[in-house]
Amino acid sequence: MAQSVKLADDVMSLVRREAELQSRSVAGQIAHWIKIGRAIERSSAFDYSRIKQALEGRLDTTELKEGEEAAWLDELTNKMAEPTADEQEFFAQRRMLGRGVGLDAGGNLIYAKDDVAP
Repeated sequence: MAQSVKLADDVMSLVRREAELQSRSVAGQIAHWIKIGRAIERSSAFDYSRIKQALEGRLDTTELKEGEEAAWLDELTNKMAEPTADEQEFFAQRRMLGRGVGLDAGGNLIYAKDDVAP
């Protein structure tokens, strides 16, 4: 039985682009990636539990194999793109104090006072 799943717009953009390049349907591309991910997680050459340990700070990333390190970096990047409630509160407090709150596209520190429209 078919079921609907909500995916983020950026994920769907990647799926659509890759599906077109590979001459697959969107559903076919998602199924293909699921099969690959499952095979990787079950592979003896690629230990997802080690990546999870590294993400949790229980394994030094220098101990990861090349493929594991790439997967760890992807997961870390994804996690960093989604701030926790504590992080959101921290940066809200910094904004209120007029302190640096982030970086612009050029890598320059942005201050809350710079971010306020006149």
